[in-house]
Amino acid sequence: MALIMQPQWLPEPLREGYGLRHVSPLKRSTFVSGRSMPRRAYTATPTEVEARWLLDDGQAALFEKWFQEGLSDGVAWFACRLRSPLGMDYYKSRFTDIYDGPTLTNSNLWLITAPLEIYSRPLLADGWSEYPEGFLQANVIDLAANREWPRP
Repeated sequence: MALIMQPQWLPEPLREGYGLRHVSPLKRSTFVSGRSMPRRAYTATPTEVEARWLLDDGQAALFEKWFQEGLSDGVAWFACRLRSPLGMDYYKSRFTDIYDGPTLTNSNLWLITAPLEIYSRPLLADGWSEYPEGFLQANVIDLAANREWPRP
């Protein structure tokens, strides 16, 4: 089954209060002596996000119906456009609970706050830590390639 896409009318979440909270992949065993030994229990863990949207009347009405009908009251996974250190991208996400709101604001817009779960922590592909210059200087490489690349 194909992943449900976030509707085009749903804007980017507000920056205020936005942050990624990674679920810990570590397990800790405590010994009788008081010492403990940490170990990696998982290689793929989810990330939690609290998203807040400021919507007009029509968008808020559509959001509530999309949540109820399109996502089966928030149970279904969907491709949500979110910002991470990797930039804006679509991440496989779902709601972990029902949203708060809509709450009317001073500007006659509706504030909706919702807890989301990103399926897997947004990370660079394997191997990038061995060549950090390639990632950190990607804009220079992009400029050079586009300027110097021969045209057909």
